[in-house]
Amino acid sequence: MTTAPLEDSAGLAGKRVLLVIGSGIAAYKVLDLARHLRRAGASVRAVMTPSAHHFVTPLSVGSVIGDLVHSELHSLTGEAEMGHIQLSRDADLVVVAPATANLLARMAQGIVDDLATTVLLATDKRVLVAPAMNLRMWLHPATTRNVAQLKRDGVLFVGPMEGSMACGEYGPGRLAEPLDILEAIRDALRGDTRVPLPPGVTGRPPELAEPSLPLAGRRVVVTSGPTQEPLDPVRFIANRSSGRQGHAIAAAAHAAGAAVVLISGPVALADPPGVDVRHVETALDMRAAVEAALPADLFVAAAAVADWRAAAPSREKIKKGDADEPPELRLVRNPDILAEVAGRAGGRPRLVVGFAAETENLLANASRKLERKGCDLIVANDVGAGSDVMGGASNAVHLVSRLGVETWPKMSKAEVAGRLIAHCATLLDSKP
Repeated sequence: MTTAPLEDSAGLAGKRVLLVIGSGIAAYKVLDLARHLRRAGASVRAVMTPSAHHFVTPLSVGSVIGDLVHSELHSLTGEAEMGHIQLSRDADLVVVAPATANLLARMAQGIVDDLATTVLLATDKRVLVAPAMNLRMWLHPATTRNVAQLKRDGVLFVGPMEGSMACGEYGPGRLAEPLDILEAIRDALRGDTRVPLPPGVTGRPPELAEPSLPLAGRRVVVTSGPTQEPLDPVRFIANRSSGRQGHAIAAAAHAAGAAVVLISGPVALADPPGVDVRHVETALDMRAAVEAALPADLFVAAAAVADWRAAAPSREKIKKGDADEPPELRLVRNPDILAEVAGRAGGRPRLVVGFAAETENLLANASRKLERKGCDLIVANDVGAGSDVMGGASNAVHLVSRLGVETWPKMSKAEVAGRLIAHCATLLDSKP
C-alpha cells in the first residue's frame, strides 16, 4: 500500500484530472481520492454515472473538488458549449473509479449511452481505470475479455485488490486504495498522455492540415528495456535499463505515421498508445519476437540485452548453505540480435540502428561497434557514473555513422526520440 505523504505534489501540481465516478459501494472512496488530488495541487472535475448517485451525491463530490459535478449528457448549457467534448479534452488524464463490470463492458465495446461513456469515447487523453466488483464478476470470462481489449486499446489499470467485500465474499475485486490510485495517476502523468489520431487523420480542414507524416506507410520495429536471464526461479542477470528511451522512440515513430512493433523487456512503463507491444523476458525471447516482427523498413535496437545467460539455470532456488565459497555459475553468450538483423541475407531492414552504452572511450567503442555489427547508425551515450542516463529522463547522444559523428546536446529522452525518428525518416527517403 502506498505511504507517500499527502503534501508530496511531485508530478501532480497544475495537472488536470477528470474523475468518472461509477456506481458501487466503493464510490465513497473516490471522495478521499479527490481530496488527495486537490492537496497535491491537481485540479479535479467530475462526471458521475446515473447509478453512482445511489452511493455518493453530486453535492458531496462537488464540495470536495470545488467545482460543478456533471451528470446529464443533454444539459442545455453544457451542450451549447460542446460540454462533453470540452470535458474530455480539457483534462490531462481521465480516471474511472470505481469501474464496474458494466462500465468496463461499455468502454470495451464503445457503447455511449450517458455522459460518462460519451466522454470516455471522445477523449484525446489516456484513461486510467480502477475496477471494483464482486470477485465472480471480475473473474468472469466476459470481464476478462473486456479488460484484455481495453489494455490493447491503451487503457491503464490500477487494481483491483484482493480482500473482503460488501457482499461477504473474499477475493479479487476490491477497489484499490485512494493512495494507490493516486500513485498510479502520478505514474501515468509522468509521460505524454495525449492519444494521437490514426495516421493520415488530422482532425482539421484540408486547408489547415499539417504536412504528411514522415513515416506514413513504413513499418518500424523497436526493442526496449533490459532482458532478465534466470539463474534460478528467484534470481536473474539483468541491467539498469529503464526502457524510457526505447519506449519514447516507439511512440515517436507511431506519431510519425509508422506501424510500430515494440518488443519490450521487463519495464515499469505503460505501453505507448497505438503501438503493437510484445512483452518478453530473456534475450532468446527477444530474438524470437524480433524474428516474428520482421520484415521492417526501420529496426531500432534500443534494448540493453544481457550479454550472457546461465548455461543451465537451476530449477530450484540455489541455497547459500554453510560453505564460504559461492556457487560456480557457468555462463554462455546470448545471441547478438543487432548483428543478426543487420546481417540478414534476405529481408534486412532498409535502416538498422543500434545503441552503444559506454563508460569509457565512447566514440571509439561506438565506431568499432558500428563496423562489428554491420548496422547503419549507432546512437552512442555515456552511461558512466554520474551520467544519470539509465533510469533518468534525459540523454546526451552522438550519432555515429560511416560519414562521421553528429553530436546532440543533452535533452529529454522524448526529444531525442523525436529527433532520431526525423533523422531516420530522412535517411530512409534518401535510400534507393
